[in-house]
Formats: sequence, structure tokens, C-alpha cells
Amino acid sequence: MRKTGQRARTTVAVLTAALVGLTGCDVVGGDPPDEAGLGRQRKAPPAVVWDASPASIAAVGDSITRGFNTCLVLSDCPEVSWSTGSSPEVRSLATRLLGRARVASHSWNYAESGTMMKDLPEQMTRAAGRAPQLVTVMTGANDACRSSTSAMTPVADFRADFRDAMRTLRKALPKTQVYVASIPNLMRLWSEGRTNPLGKQVWKLGICPSMLGDADDLDAAANERRATVQRRVEDYNAVLAEVCGADERCRYDGGAVYEYRFGTAQLSHWDWFHPSTDGQARLAEIAYRKVTGNKP
Repeated sequence: MRKTGQRARTTVAVLTAALVGLTGCDVVGGDPPDEAGLGRQRKAPPAVVWDASPASIAAVGDSITRGFNTCLVLSDCPEVSWSTGSSPEVRSLATRLLGRARVASHSWNYAESGTMMKDLPEQMTRAAGRAPQLVTVMTGANDACRSSTSAMTPVADFRADFRDAMRTLRKALPKTQVYVASIPNLMRLWSEGRTNPLGKQVWKLGICPSMLGDADDLDAAANERRATVQRRVEDYNAVLAEVCGADERCRYDGGAVYEYRFGTAQLSHWDWFHPSTDGQARLAEIAYRKVTGNKP
């Protein structure tokens, strides 16, 4: 009888321990069982679906998006803009997405020649007034193209200004999509453009002196100056990727514009700095591929 009672007590202890183990998750804060006795599972938030066919587009940025020095010297030419232009030679992003008939009524260009990242929040405010479904961003080259390397925009300021611009847009338009193009490779611009004697003469007028000044000077100081500008451009692009990546409705081009191996055919023959009509077309192709493709 003693052994039988001992076995009974042992069995009760084991069962009690098992029941405590099964319900212990509730004690430490787990999900309580539902009516069927099964633990409830938390549902994941629905994934944001990228719309590859936005019905309206607004562009913000600098002279590249304004088509500066593409059609006429020292003049904007927004009709050849890679983002919102109407030129059949370029076939802008807006043309490819909306069709030429709707470009004039469903796309707007708020980019301004000569602007820097610090000017982007104001441009975003103007663009938001149109409530576009997609905003394209290309800016930052002027932050690196300064009178000297010491005059370049600090990376921390560049980041703060871009975040401010995105907050400005999000406050007005929480669901508008954003495409961000990387800053072009300014070192390649120097190496390609310096092969043209006319281009080097034009650069002496003060075009991007931090990179293009003294184009034929190959001493250690000149090479280090150009390398410093190049590193800053790469740092800026890293900021674009970082800030855009934190926004679920923003797509960075993954460095596609920066990595594009353009030649002199893609450069304006007015200044050997801004994109030619062909260069604008290449930018449009990259943008269309990134906006309509699967996100990396």
C-alpha cells in the first residue's frame, strides 16, 4: 500500500508540473489561449504595395532636372527633363508612365537650377500642393560642386536637410511615392570632359571648381582634392540610401545614376557638365526601370 500511494503522489506531481509548463507562458506575458484553447497569433501588418503606374508626377531637384544648358546656352529647358519633359527624343519618366497626351496636365517640374539639398524642403512644399502620386528627387551635385572642398555641405547637414524634406512631404502626403536618383559620378565627369579642349576652357568660367578646376593639374594636391570631392559624393549617396530606405514608400536607385558610365555624347556641349538630350534620355531610362521594376 505504501508503494501504491507513493506512485499516485508521484503521478499527480508530474501532471501538475506539466500543466504549469503549458500555462506558464501566460504568467510571463504570452498570449492567453482563445476560446478553442489555442494561443492567438499576432497578425503582421499588411505589406505596402508599390504602385508601378502612378497617375501623376512632380519633380524636385536642381539644374539637371530643369534641363539646364541642354537646348540653349545658360537656359533651362524643362521640356527635355528626364523626369517630366515632353520631348520625344528623351521619352521622360512622365511620358513613359503617363503617355505624352497627359504629361502637361499630370506632371509638374519644381526643380530649380543652382539649388542644393537645403532648398529641397521648400520644393517639396510646392510639389505637395499638387498632390502627385509620385515625386522624383535628384539633387546634391551642387553641394559638392563648390569653390573649394572646405565649402562643400557637411554630410550631417545634408542628412538633416533631406530628412526635413521627406518629413515635409509626409506631413502633407503620407502615401505619395518617392523616387530618389543618386548623384552622378563627378570624377568620371572630370575624366571624360577633360578630353575636350573647349570643355576645359568652359570649366575655367567657374563650373564645379572643387572637382573641375585646373583640369590638367595632376599633382598630388589636385588628385587629393578630386578624391575628397568624390568621397563626399559617395557619402551623400549613402545618406540618400539611408533616409529613403527608412521610408516604406521611397525607392532609391541603388546608385544606378552614379554608376552609369556616361561619355561625352551624354554631356551638354555648352558646358560639358550638364546632361545632353541623350544624357537626359539615359536618366529617364534608369528612372523608368527603377520605378516599374521589382524593388531590390
